[in-house]
Amino acid sequence: MSNKVAVISGSKSDSNITDSIGKVFDDFGVDHEIRVISAHRNHDELQEYVSNSDADIFIGVAGLSAHLPGVLSALTTKPVIGVPVKAALGGIDSLLSIAQMPPGIPVAAVGINNGKNAALLAIAILCLNDETLHNKLVEYRKSWKIQ
Repeated sequence: MSNKVAVISGSKSDSNITDSIGKVFDDFGVDHEIRVISAHRNHDELQEYVSNSDADIFIGVAGLSAHLPGVLSALTTKPVIGVPVKAALGGIDSLLSIAQMPPGIPVAAVGINNGKNAALLAIAILCLNDETLHNKLVEYRKSWKIQ
């Protein structure tokens, strides 16, 4: 298994979130790629990217109508995690767009602007087939226990 995650945002303005995701992956040694590809403005490019990607998991960062994670899920059978961005309506509109996918096209959703949890969820999925990564996640979680 390659343990690679593709992180895609719909806009360069989401870089604070994608950077936080990248930092978690760097800390855990997870191979990842961060791209900006709009589901609306660059649909053909997105379709080509997903079709040719060797990623095991996709993370879609999107605000407003937040179609990117749903489009990713429609283009692949691999796990997709959506990160709603706080834009209009405090991000609730983005959260609902990601969480309320039609049957058969699932997208996991994390909290608004919570790229860190998206990265940790992707790592937890990758741990199913990677004992070394699993051990790193166990140690990470131990460090969060209240003393």
